[in-house]
Amino acid sequence: MSKIRHRPAAPTERRNVAPRQTTDVHTHDDHQILFADSGVLEVITDVGTWFAPATRAIWIPAGTAHSWRAHGRLTVHMLGLPLSDNPLHLDSPAVLAVSPLLRELLRERTADATASTPESRRLHAVLLDQLRGSPLEPIRLPSPADETLARVCRAMHADPSDSRSLAELAADVSVSERTLSRRFRSQLGMTFPQWRTQLRLFHALKMLASGASVTATAHACGWSSTSAFIDVFRRAFGVTPGAHRRE
Repeated sequence: MSKIRHRPAAPTERRNVAPRQTTDVHTHDDHQILFADSGVLEVITDVGTWFAPATRAIWIPAGTAHSWRAHGRLTVHMLGLPLSDNPLHLDSPAVLAVSPLLRELLRERTADATASTPESRRLHAVLLDQLRGSPLEPIRLPSPADETLARVCRAMHADPSDSRSLAELAADVSVSERTLSRRFRSQLGMTFPQWRTQLRLFHALKMLASGASVTATAHACGWSSTSAFIDVFRRAFGVTPGAHRRE
């Protein structure tokens, strides 16, 4: 990761951003929640990438070196929380499901960060209660430290439609299939098929945010059919890719 900038306070604000806009790598002394009500938000750290469509938000604990990137034209809602406010009790980034109520609370809270009235404090308390009950979503792409495994992952990133088997990929990097399978589990915490599905979903979200059709996205990201893509996407995000694209 490039040079890290330290920003003491995590801002609470909303910001309109253009497609592909990025931030530099930075840390905050506060916790932060990032939420975009359209498009896709990507948070990058040394250990992996977390990504969130409009039905999800990303939790970033204090002290985490990260940058973020927008896919599609979107409004980013940024909520800073002091160290004493950790309703999730998490010390690593995570993706949260965003209910309709939590969505409106985040929008309201980031609209006027300076408000300090009894009403705004009650609103904040309800927001923390909603965060405590928000289910965590396994929407991330962990990054390998091992160079052999990193070569395989880079090849998959370069072409998500690559349908080679684990055995074929292992042969390309001169290790056994068993060794490569073990490294996926030990370093990334998931099997190769699980990781590849996450990778394809990540690329699919980016393509849909850029305006690609559902059929073109399914083909480019390696699904055997559009219906298979729709099924996997709905199970992962709770909506069809067509509905997500319209939103």
